[in-house]
Amino acid sequence: MTETLKIRRVAGALGAEISGLDLSQDLSDATIAAIRRALVEHQVIFFRDQELTPARQVAFGRRFGPLNIHPYVTGMTGQPEVMEIIKEPSDRLNFGGGWHSDMSFLETPAIGSILYGVEIPEFGGDTLFASQAAAFDALSPGLKATLEGLSAVHSASREYSATGASAQKRGSMQVAEADGYVGEYVHPMVLVHPETGRKALYVNPAFTLRIDGWKASESKALLDYLFNHCRYEGFTCRFSWQKGSVAFWDNRSVWHFALNDYPGQRRHMRRVTVDPWPQAQAVAAE
Repeated sequence: MTETLKIRRVAGALGAEISGLDLSQDLSDATIAAIRRALVEHQVIFFRDQELTPARQVAFGRRFGPLNIHPYVTGMTGQPEVMEIIKEPSDRLNFGGGWHSDMSFLETPAIGSILYGVEIPEFGGDTLFASQAAAFDALSPGLKATLEGLSAVHSASREYSATGASAQKRGSMQVAEADGYVGEYVHPMVLVHPETGRKALYVNPAFTLRIDGWKASESKALLDYLFNHCRYEGFTCRFSWQKGSVAFWDNRSVWHFALNDYPGQRRHMRRVTVDPWPQAQAVAAE
């Protein structure tokens, strides 16, 4: 049986809301394939009024690939793939409060993230998303050609260092400091989406340190230009959370930014992050 998906676009550059599904159920292969097609087409998809236990969120995420265990954030006891992202009323900083692409600091970055709203503040706490495919499309032919010949160095060292915003997020979340054991990995600055062939910029302010083969000082002007360009309002959409909402975004072509505009309120989210299938499984699934 194939469940009926109703898809409504929410913005011009990216984003669609899907209704007609209960993600806590065992969905058919055809339905999972339809969700994946919607994700690839719209880059970020949203669901409302879901009731997901951590186990059911894990089960849903695993339909799209193996799940990542974050190297610096401790997952739930017994379910290490599930990150509980919590901001208590007394917390000053929030987790994810800046433009970034999840896990680009790994040798093999994640392909997607699935975030579920457990407890939502009375106001604020929206998430912004920015299409890096739209950002690439808007560049001049000359700059596109230049960037396609470049790679960039990504690392968690800055964000998860002792002074980084993520490492400073303490108390309600167990976040480790990356000093001393974090690596640096090189990724193309223009990523060709493996499922669509569409090109997207693949740099972000949180984890991109410099252009490969360039000094940091030489890289700064071009990276700063790209970081400013990539968050242009016309490339974005905004999601207002409700209890039971789900956002599923494609890290290969999307930045996101969790707004920290709900002082004195609690916000509790759960996230699972999807890694690529190993090559043999990916070929078998095609």
